[in-house]
Amino acid sequence: MISIIVASHGDFAKGLLMSGEMIVGHQKDIQVCCLMPNEGPHDLKRKILQAVSSLSNQDEVLFLVDLWGGTPCNQIQVLLENHTSWAMIAGVNLPMLIETLMVRESMDHAKDLMKHILSVQASGIRCIPDIIKDTKTCNQAIHKNNIKKGCMEYVLARIDSRLLHGQVATNWVKYCQPNRIIVVSDQVSHDQLRKKMIKEAAPVGVKAHVIPISKMIELDRDDRFGDTRTLLLFENVEDVVKVVEAGVRISTINLGSLAHSKGKMIVSSAVSMDEKDIVAFEKIIKRGIQIDVRKVPNDMPENFEQMLQKAKRYLKGDRL
Repeated sequence: MISIIVASHGDFAKGLLMSGEMIVGHQKDIQVCCLMPNEGPHDLKRKILQAVSSLSNQDEVLFLVDLWGGTPCNQIQVLLENHTSWAMIAGVNLPMLIETLMVRESMDHAKDLMKHILSVQASGIRCIPDIIKDTKTCNQAIHKNNIKKGCMEYVLARIDSRLLHGQVATNWVKYCQPNRIIVVSDQVSHDQLRKKMIKEAAPVGVKAHVIPISKMIELDRDDRFGDTRTLLLFENVEDVVKVVEAGVRISTINLGSLAHSKGKMIVSSAVSMDEKDIVAFEKIIKRGIQIDVRKVPNDMPENFEQMLQKAKRYLKGDRL
């Protein structure tokens, strides 16, 4: 029997499985993996590997995830590179889960089950009144842009260790309405797997690119992108310093997350700093650039100055 893992942000996967078992009965060889607010990508990856190790059939596994481009989706994509018999579907809902549980015993391969689910998924979505919209016309409207001369507009510049993930692909894209997402990183621009994942995680109507810092500096000075609304993503603070010192036009930096590692001080639920981060932030502030600390647009901005002072005290030896 094909094994199933349901992965999600928060407890959604647990609730979905509970609802599914109310309808089709208790299930074997199915596990849930939930990314909680205080956890990061590596925590979820560890959960996924532990869940797989508990399954009877570890060769044929179908992953059902909540959101394309989210952390659960991205972590599983990495694992799929080394497990060619595994498969994944994003956008899981209750009809999809029920269909999966009802037919998986009749199939031998996860990819065949995936194809079957994709072929019937639309039947689980109905509406009243029953009106079918012209999706082709809608998509054409999304992609239509009036070409005009001028430099690109930066609708958001964000520091986020996870780069393009669920919070960015849904909340910030809807809020800022970019038509381009540019990840600026020398390191990521040379990582073909991460580049592929970032491009595939872009929401409908938005193109994603991964470029080195030198290319970003060139693009900022190019006057052929007047129709471009750009969302910039940086993996760390030092890369931001490099582009602003080169003259890239950024007035505000949104700080989403800085991953914790050895030697860093945890200053909030999503931000950790070391001495290099502090120095880099101070360079940014001296240039008159504002720091806006928010995970998603609806959050209340956090006090960045307090975070900075907390990190400084820690690094000076005050652990209290």
